[in-house]
Amino acid sequence: MTESAGADRDTEAVSAFVESFAAQLVEAGMQRMAARVFAALLASDKGVLTSAELSEQLRISPAAVSGAVRYLAQTHMVSREREPGSRRERYRVHGDQWYEALTNREAVLKRWETALREGVHSLGPDTPAGRRLAETLAFFEFIETEVAAMMERWREHREKTFGQG
Repeated sequence: MTESAGADRDTEAVSAFVESFAAQLVEAGMQRMAARVFAALLASDKGVLTSAELSEQLRISPAAVSGAVRYLAQTHMVSREREPGSRRERYRVHGDQWYEALTNREAVLKRWETALREGVHSLGPDTPAGRRLAETLAFFEFIETEVAAMMERWREHREKTFGQG
């Protein structure tokens, strides 16, 4: 039995949660294996599992785990670390992974805003396409401002609810 299932847990219930939550993540656009690996890590008590543990729990190949972890690390949903005294890697999900993932999306929004500004300039602000791009740009600028304010409110709420994280 792996750590993620725990000695006092119903392994079938844990597995059902992992697959159900992973399906929701896939429906929202996440890659299937990445969603399953993320859900398994999220459901583990320590939030840390090795490739072998993930392979066993999810009944997938180490190569599938590797690809999923690569994607999750790139999107800042998990981090890789070495087991103390070993060359084996383990993968960790943090309590603030959603915050980190959303915060890292800000850089993407900035790049999109830059591209849209160039598009408005290139197409002309008075053309139908230029106006459409300008509206899209305004939307992203609005979202960026709102997300920044929301993230600050989240930090305050998290500290009150869960203490210093």
